Amino acid sequence: MRSRTVREGSVGLLLLLGLGLFAGLILWLRGISVGNRSYKVIIDFANVAGMEVGTAVRYRGVVVGKITKTRPGPNGVEVEVEISPADLLIPKDVTVESNQSGLLGSTSIDITPLKQLTAAVDAKPLDTKCNTDIIICNKSRLAGRVGVSVDELIRSSMTFANAYSNPAFVADVQAVTKNSAQAAAEIAALSREFKGVAVVVKQQVSTLSASSRNVDRTVTKLGLTADQVNSLLATNRSNLVGTLGNINVITAQLRTTVANLNPVVSQVQQGQLIQNLETLSANAAQASANLRDVSNALNSPSNLTVLQQTLDSARVTFQNVQKITSDLDELTGDPDFRTNVRKLVNGLSGLVSSSQQLQQQAQLAQILTPIAETAAAKSTQPSSGSFSAANPLSQIVPKKTAESMESKGVGGRE
Repeated sequence: MRSRTVREGSVGLLLLLGLGLFAGLILWLRGISVGNRSYKVIIDFANVAGMEVGTAVRYRGVVVGKITKTRPGPNGVEVEVEISPADLLIPKDVTVESNQSGLLGSTSIDITPLKQLTAAVDAKPLDTKCNTDIIICNKSRLAGRVGVSVDELIRSSMTFANAYSNPAFVADVQAVTKNSAQAAAEIAALSREFKGVAVVVKQQVSTLSASSRNVDRTVTKLGLTADQVNSLLATNRSNLVGTLGNINVITAQLRTTVANLNPVVSQVQQGQLIQNLETLSANAAQASANLRDVSNALNSPSNLTVLQQTLDSARVTFQNVQKITSDLDELTGDPDFRTNVRKLVNGLSGLVSSSQQLQQQAQLAQILTPIAETAAAKSTQPSSGSFSAANPLSQIVPKKTAESMESKGVGGRE
């Protein structure tokens, strides 16, 4: 009886032990570990690219979880991953990529943080107060993308192979190769030309270097000259100050001299010079009137005798002017003042001499008119002389003036 009970108990224990081992195997195969907590994250992909349940999830290259579910949708695929341990802190700013590696193309999800987690975090991902703005919390949603994919690599290789096998592409490659060869030849020729230019530039640089050295020497000499000038000024500073003082004294003396000359000039202007100038002005006015009267009556050329008398009168007038000038020299010693007065007197004397000359010509015309009339009466044919009976001066000059001039002329002859 006891042996039967022992056998039945042993069978029951074996059955329980087998069931336990079977359950543990199932849990191990499903990745469920007792006492190890985890949190879930949902990642949105455009396509799974070979991902399936159980695909590893890596954070900074370390496996931290796996895919537990995939739910395809109209706009993409939701992939639910499980990350453990539950206290693993992952920053919010991360990139999530599905990459394939190896010859068999095993797929994994790589989580790479973009920023370092600097702020202190008190709440864990499974806590209710978890801050989703700082870390990834339980059931957070992230956006994923397809990274390195064997399918994309094969597709790109096929595209490249198709493009390379295209005859047009091959022709373009050959043309590019030919053009590259020509460009290389031209570059070689250009390099040779550059070598020649470099030689010329080197020579020019040598010339410029020599010029710069000359400029440096010139600047040095200028500096030495400036130093010498400064030393000369410092040495002769007292002499320069004395010279400037002498110039100031001379300027003051000149001002005093000018002030002393002003009364003399005023006396000259108010003295005999003013009277002489007034007399000359009156004579000039009278001469102008006489000139106007005589110019209306005369139309014959001048005579040598009248010219001699005119020169004598001008000589006398000039002597008077020289006498006045000598008087002015005694009054003032200013050369400019004498020059201006001399010019004025010469002009007035010339005007007076011209009026006297015209008067003498009128007198001569009155004297020669009777002689011309007598000669015209005796002559049977008209002569081509300077005077004509058809145009006697007696018709132009008034009778009384002619008689007075004739009487004066006769008296002069006697």
